[in-house]
Amino acid sequence: MHTGLLHRSRGLAGALALTIATTGLGVVASAPEASAITPPVAFTADSLPTWQTNGIVWALAQSDGVVFAGGTFSALRPPQGTSGASRPAVNFAAFDAATGAPTKCALSFTVKTGTATVRALAVSPDKKTLYAGGYFGAVNGTQVSSLAAIDIATCKPRASFRASFPATVRALAVTNDTVYAGGDFSTVDGKKHQRYAAVKTSDGSVLPFKADADAPGRAVALTPDGKKAVLGGDFFTVNGTDSHALAVVDAKSGAVTKSYPGFIEKNSVVKTIDTDATGIYTGNEGTGSGVFDGRIALNTSNFAQRWRDTCLGATQAVKSYKGVLYSASHAHDCSGVGEFPNGRRRHFLAEPTTGTGKLGWLPDTNDGIGEGIGPRALTIATSGATSYLWSGGEFTTVNGSPAQGLTRFASTGDKGAPTVPVVSAAALKPGGVQVRWRASFDTDDSKLTYKVYRNGSSTPLKTVQADSLEWSRPQVGFTDTSVATGKTYTYRVTAADAAGNTSALSATASVTVPSATEHYPAAVLSDGAKLYWRYDDRTAPFAADTSSSNSSGVMVNGPSLRKTPSAVKGPSTGIGFNGSNQLVYSDHRYAHPTTFSLETWFKTTSTKGGKLIGFGDNTLSTSKQYDKHVYMTNAGKLVFGVRSGTLKTLVSPKAYNDGKWHQVVAAQGSSGMTLYVDGHLLTSNKITTNQDYSGFWRVGGDTLTGWPSRPTSDFFNGQLDETAVYARVLTSAQVAAHYKLASAT
Repeated sequence: MHTGLLHRSRGLAGALALTIATTGLGVVASAPEASAITPPVAFTADSLPTWQTNGIVWALAQSDGVVFAGGTFSALRPPQGTSGASRPAVNFAAFDAATGAPTKCALSFTVKTGTATVRALAVSPDKKTLYAGGYFGAVNGTQVSSLAAIDIATCKPRASFRASFPATVRALAVTNDTVYAGGDFSTVDGKKHQRYAAVKTSDGSVLPFKADADAPGRAVALTPDGKKAVLGGDFFTVNGTDSHALAVVDAKSGAVTKSYPGFIEKNSVVKTIDTDATGIYTGNEGTGSGVFDGRIALNTSNFAQRWRDTCLGATQAVKSYKGVLYSASHAHDCSGVGEFPNGRRRHFLAEPTTGTGKLGWLPDTNDGIGEGIGPRALTIATSGATSYLWSGGEFTTVNGSPAQGLTRFASTGDKGAPTVPVVSAAALKPGGVQVRWRASFDTDDSKLTYKVYRNGSSTPLKTVQADSLEWSRPQVGFTDTSVATGKTYTYRVTAADAAGNTSALSATASVTVPSATEHYPAAVLSDGAKLYWRYDDRTAPFAADTSSSNSSGVMVNGPSLRKTPSAVKGPSTGIGFNGSNQLVYSDHRYAHPTTFSLETWFKTTSTKGGKLIGFGDNTLSTSKQYDKHVYMTNAGKLVFGVRSGTLKTLVSPKAYNDGKWHQVVAAQGSSGMTLYVDGHLLTSNKITTNQDYSGFWRVGGDTLTGWPSRPTSDFFNGQLDETAVYARVLTSAQVAAHYKLASAT
């Protein structure tokens, strides 16, 4: 897991004090400093028009600007929205890497009984021969047996290559003189070779290589020096040696040289392997609970683990290119490495070959047909000065537009603009305006440039750079100190990527500079709030953070904005929740809070209760781990609870669902737990620990399954205001002072 602080820009210029997202309360950073499509990411996320299949693409390979695709399909058709007629293509097609159009090479892979399919493709080092594996009995009528050699220049099967595999070949790797194969077979040319074998490139005759596995082989790759073969699959033993799903063997004999007993979960397998000069990379798939679905990097020097990415959502393909590992998967939960929680599937990811922090490259597909996996294969081809990342699979859309079976992304031609910033402005005292906005998102640029315009000017007042990813969009902002008391100012912001693609102007945020300091927020900030949502926002879904930590929130399902009267005297407003599905969650993942205070104001007449504020391990979905929360029972009583071995709670003696504003403060530290309402300590205990997990602060609702006096609704129906989280325990005097200041003139 990557932990640590998100950086804060230290550049102060003129009258503007710049602030960019920092942590507070131990925010877990979701990635190292992000980069644009210049290094390290090499490709845009804009999908290019590519001919489509009518079925599944299982395998890709490339040679000299031509991309070969194998799978289970019978026809090709032009890209959506273009002219041209469909054409037959029986389980194989070849394409111009630069145009996405089919070449003249047409091969039909067929079988007399059953369903023919091409599952593996590999090109010889001299780029003269394409080897195809799968389940088929003929290529353009030439008899073969699940492995064929194709002369690339003539697009014809080599009749002299007579390898005979009686079952499906799922993986291939090729050297100058040897073809390595993995699959479902138990014999080759009638000789016992279980799931792995090697044949001569010249004629397909069987070599002495012996690496017998007890379950299907799904991947094979050679180390850069060609001396070792790395095997991946479903197996538990290789040549009788305990080595589940992964093994390294001698490339000549097949003898096991490195085994991995207990290294990969028993209900998980290796689906794909790629190598580069220093690393070996696996893509994994599991079934059931407690699985490993992510990626592993091994060092070629000693075959030891370099890193392990525990994202959930099976990985089907990996490709290392210029220091970045691209992967095809359906990742839906990367909380194990401090990134996005369980939720929607993301089908393409990129991370440095040195670590697991995701980079700013996030094109996407749907799950598609078949097993609903999405992309299954990757290859990278070059044509002229441009490189292309191709992917094949089961998908039927790419980036939301129709595209079946095949897509590709180029190293040039970025055209997509970032999302429009959502802006807020606040002035709590004379002499300064806090201008804040939620960082935008761009699918192939994680470092964006923001320009701030004041009072309708066409000249930017300030230019700011900040990093963001789709699941980590920190608050960005600055303090405009060139303002006058009593004057109203308006602000709008644009976001641009490295290629100059620029968003539309944001909605206008306006503010009037006060003549005196607002005492309540001043006290909250002085007492160390690391998250402070005042709910004065005019535009959803951004809940601006007034603290220096820039710990903004994201509103879900449209809570009611600008509710008055607020809990605190002055120009502030509150926020309203419907009690069924509305909430606000923190845009940062936080490390385990061990010492904290939670403070919020609430008003309700509900008799269905609900959670006011709490800590959970998810954002848009129900949390699986959840405690450090304050909730209301059906009777209107308040409960402060943590999980410390068992559930530990403090309960208010009386009800507070009387339709009036009330302050609640719940804290835990080295002296135990305390619960305050309206400035008074109600109850306490000596419990000093809580459940250890990273997560998100959630306001307005989350599950309360299993907690005592669970209300009818897990979601709060009423109004909230002035929510603050501190990384310390507030004193009784501070709590009382906050309550008093709320009603001060």
